[in-house]
Amino acid sequence: MNDVRALARCFVAVAVALGLGGCEKAMQDMYDQPKYRPLGASTLWADGRASRPDVAGTIAYSGGAIAGTSSGTRGALPLPASNAPTFPVDGEGRVKANLTPNAPRPLAVANPLPIDRRTLERGRERFDIYCAPCHSIAGDGDGMIARRGFPHPPSYHTDRLRNAPDAHFYSVITNGYGVMYSYADRVAPSDRWAIVAYIRALQLSQNARLADVPPEHRGDLARARR
Repeated sequence: MNDVRALARCFVAVAVALGLGGCEKAMQDMYDQPKYRPLGASTLWADGRASRPDVAGTIAYSGGAIAGTSSGTRGALPLPASNAPTFPVDGEGRVKANLTPNAPRPLAVANPLPIDRRTLERGRERFDIYCAPCHSIAGDGDGMIARRGFPHPPSYHTDRLRNAPDAHFYSVITNGYGVMYSYADRVAPSDRWAIVAYIRALQLSQNARLADVPPEHRGDLARARR
């Protein structure tokens, strides 16, 4: 009787091992099936490229590494908030009067958003999400990511960046700079300008003079120091 039970257990163990091995083999077949690599070559198409160009009029739905998931929904591109100020801009951030093919030439590269509380609140929200991890909430380049070994970005409070035009910051957000990659697929153009406005507010907060404070509010500063 004991020999029969031992033989049965042995048979079950072998069956399970074979079954698991078959599952692994099936998984490997799925991983290693013939397929084209992104931007690889192909003789199937006249231009010799495996990756096909987007169909005219295609609108990006997702972006970033997570867009490669089976559904793609985890990489869905964020839509601007309904209350976010928006201005049409071209690829370099220049403001356009409209988006039609015959639109007037771009205006001067300067922040098109009204510098008001709503813009600054939106800029602070986007900055804290996308920029502060490296640049820090104070903009001095000592964010939590940098403290853990990532290269420290320059402080916004250096003379070079205090004197840089608004378009410089917009361009860096759009195109990346140095080890910083582009955030164009994460931050909408109007939000980039809102971030630029908030960076200017940070710079002013760290370099403000008493003369910059309206006379009627200077007494508030004196009382706050007590």
